Amino acid sequence: MFCNVFNSAICAVIITRLNGFAKGFSIKCFLYLSGCVFVMKEYDLILIGTGSGMELVEAMTQEKPNLRVAVIDKDEPGGICLTRGCIPSKLLLYPADIVRTVEKSREFGIHTEIKRIDFKAVMDRMRSIINRDINIIRNGLSKSKNIDYYTDQTEFTAPYTLNVGNATITSRMIFLCTGSRPSIPPIEGLIETGYLTSDTILRISELPHSIAIIGGGYIAAEYGHFLSAMGSKVTIIGRNPQFIPEEEPEISALAKWEMQKRVTILTNHEVRKVEATPEGKKLTAFDRYNKKETEIVAEEILVATGRRSNSDILHPEKAGIATDSKGFIIADEYMQTSQPNIWVLGDADGKFMFKHVANYEARIVYYNAVLNKKIKVDYHAVPHAVFTDPEIASVALREKEAVEKYGKDNILIGFFKYADTAKGEAMARKYDFVKVIVKRDTGKILGAHILGPQASVLIQEIVNLMYTEKQSFEPLNEAMHIHPALSEVVARAFQSLMIPDQYHHYLEEHSNLPIV
Repeated sequence: MFCNVFNSAICAVIITRLNGFAKGFSIKCFLYLSGCVFVMKEYDLILIGTGSGMELVEAMTQEKPNLRVAVIDKDEPGGICLTRGCIPSKLLLYPADIVRTVEKSREFGIHTEIKRIDFKAVMDRMRSIINRDINIIRNGLSKSKNIDYYTDQTEFTAPYTLNVGNATITSRMIFLCTGSRPSIPPIEGLIETGYLTSDTILRISELPHSIAIIGGGYIAAEYGHFLSAMGSKVTIIGRNPQFIPEEEPEISALAKWEMQKRVTILTNHEVRKVEATPEGKKLTAFDRYNKKETEIVAEEILVATGRRSNSDILHPEKAGIATDSKGFIIADEYMQTSQPNIWVLGDADGKFMFKHVANYEARIVYYNAVLNKKIKVDYHAVPHAVFTDPEIASVALREKEAVEKYGKDNILIGFFKYADTAKGEAMARKYDFVKVIVKRDTGKILGAHILGPQASVLIQEIVNLMYTEKQSFEPLNEAMHIHPALSEVVARAFQSLMIPDQYHHYLEEHSNLPIV
């Protein structure tokens, strides 16, 4: 009679005891108890997830050719970014950017016409590229002499012990790269009516004539841009009073103003009910300010209300691994969990759900878990971008956070519009701008926020300086910038510093932005 460990708490305890006995052997351990036979295989390393953690496996197997590794992923290999996150979405957003560029060409005397958008071709191209890369990774995992590749769901049964499919495996070193999944709010009728998420929308081949997006953050903004450019009638319904609430208020306000030319955006609205009707899927949204109800009817619904932990699947509590109130795995400043030699990185820790952060955290885990160093994780300058039209990029502190941390009298704010540079004027970017925040006495860069073309590229010059010893903007001021190029707008922002009160007076009285 064959038994799985997770079906018996008593057996799990005994297997935990056997871990010490079996350590150092790549063998199967048989435990006979009341007629049950348990098969347990020990590895040098267990990796859960095939995203950024694979960089660790590659480095470790190069150094130790005989290393035995178990790699577990119940989903397509490659991690969230490749399979259903940043890469497929950007493959879709670039065609959307082309559409908007063509539409704007008439401002420059170029009269063009988009005859037809082949939505299926756009989606098929994305899936073709993603599937190609997935298959390359799958093939590499399957053929590696170092790796046993498990494609079943896994869960902890005891410290350092996991059940995966019909196997029980153990290791004294485990990397948790378990990612996250879309969070679905408890809205009446939503499940019965049906909806898409950022995962499932990648499978569609027919463009909805209309779509309501529940949520007003990054994902809602990007898919709102994509779907509207493809020709769908888009309504974004955000619960927060501010559209894209993670950004500076003036950034969010201008982004909303620009996007509302093509998308209906409702802020401060909470969707409370969804139902199927002959006309389509009807959403009832409650205005949290004036208490009025609004009804939106759309062919389809996209839920974009954030992401949640996968700990309910993994059950880290059975391994003595602490989680926070939302289920995300708690890590110390070295990326180690509460259980020694079990490490976490990426979305699983719930801190910054960006691929570049996961890559950075993988490096910290390598230093500490593999090289036995004591390198502390440092999140002082985590950049991000929102690939909408216009594009948004930010790094580090917002103005309110800087004032709270350093005091209003101890910071300076720089502001410059694209249109006030030669290249920005050539591109007819009337309202786009760069905002920077620095410490008054030292010139240390505290934060930067950009809205406009190539924002994600322009901000990198600032990010790089924030990783120097002094983190000062002075090298940027001293550097020669190509004229006329967009990079000048970043330099000019740092040359236009003012105290916060002066900045807000300028913003309200002289900036000519259509948001004040």
